[in-house]
Amino acid sequence: MDIKQNTALLRALTELPGPLPARGVIHIAIRHTDRFTVVGNHLAQHPTLSTTAVGLAVRIQSLPQGTEVGIKALAARFPEGEKLIAAALRELEAHGYLQRARTRLPNGRIVTRTVFCNQPAALLRPRAAATPPQPPPTARPITTPAQASEPTVKPEASPEPEPDPQPEPTPDPVATPDPPAPRATPAQAAAPPFVRLVPPPTAPKPPRPPLPRPRELTPELERISTALLSDLRHHAPQFTLSEEHVRELVPGVAAWLERDAHPDTIRHTLTTNAPEPVNYPYQFVKHRLTVLLPPPLPGAHDLTPPPARRNPVTPFQTCDGCERAFRAPAPGRCRDCRNEVAYTQAAA
Repeated sequence: MDIKQNTALLRALTELPGPLPARGVIHIAIRHTDRFTVVGNHLAQHPTLSTTAVGLAVRIQSLPQGTEVGIKALAARFPEGEKLIAAALRELEAHGYLQRARTRLPNGRIVTRTVFCNQPAALLRPRAAATPPQPPPTARPITTPAQASEPTVKPEASPEPEPDPQPEPTPDPVATPDPPAPRATPAQAAAPPFVRLVPPPTAPKPPRPPLPRPRELTPELERISTALLSDLRHHAPQFTLSEEHVRELVPGVAAWLERDAHPDTIRHTLTTNAPEPVNYPYQFVKHRLTVLLPPPLPGAHDLTPPPARRNPVTPFQTCDGCERAFRAPAPGRCRDCRNEVAYTQAAA
């Protein structure tokens, strides 16, 4: 079956002036008269933007004002999925072509406003104030001493032309006052400014915590950890780890064993409630070993309750004089007997 040839394109190719390149692209440029969009080479030949991001930027730039350009609206027009379109929009936002901000309307509804700039590098240049061009200074004629001594001959005065009759002045147009600016409603005046609570997608993410390691990786801990990781595929086939991944995860399992975690407990923690399917078992096991690490078991002295502090009680004593009971730290006489003896000694 013969392949159809575009004869019009081949005919236009033969009409191009000059020698044509032996390979590579050959342009047949036809000037647009309507329905076209000017796209800069800084976008069309961007070194880091993906092809999807460049195509979305050209599509958004060609749309009229007010057109919906959200992720779901673009996914309904293109065969790409929402994840690929969202990643392309984040690329444009990171390079300054796109900006998305949430805005509150007067009725209280929150909408997303999308701003697209076709040349973001021009916004970063300093804008100099336009100054009117100054007229060039007129050159004065240089007079020599010989010319200064010669008498100047004035030319005969030519008759001045009669002035043209001035047209009658037209009446000035009546100036119409500008319409008053709409006043802000109390709801708009009282609405607080919008503050972004969620970091933008381009914000740097915090580094992930490292894999836990034991104080000392003994041969016994290494042997049990390797056997436990290699045996995971017998309990859950989706947790099939490579030999290199097992070696990298051994310190994490050894840290659990060092904290007196039973191997069955570790296996149950790593394989229970896992998503279906587990696309990256190494990353999943590493995350759970790091995030769900139990604390070390407390020692015997940590579980001993502190001694209860009790207020000292003064014991009862029997008075040596009147044999009454009274509280005192040591045996002796009561207060009345001591006072009576002191009064007798003072009177004597």
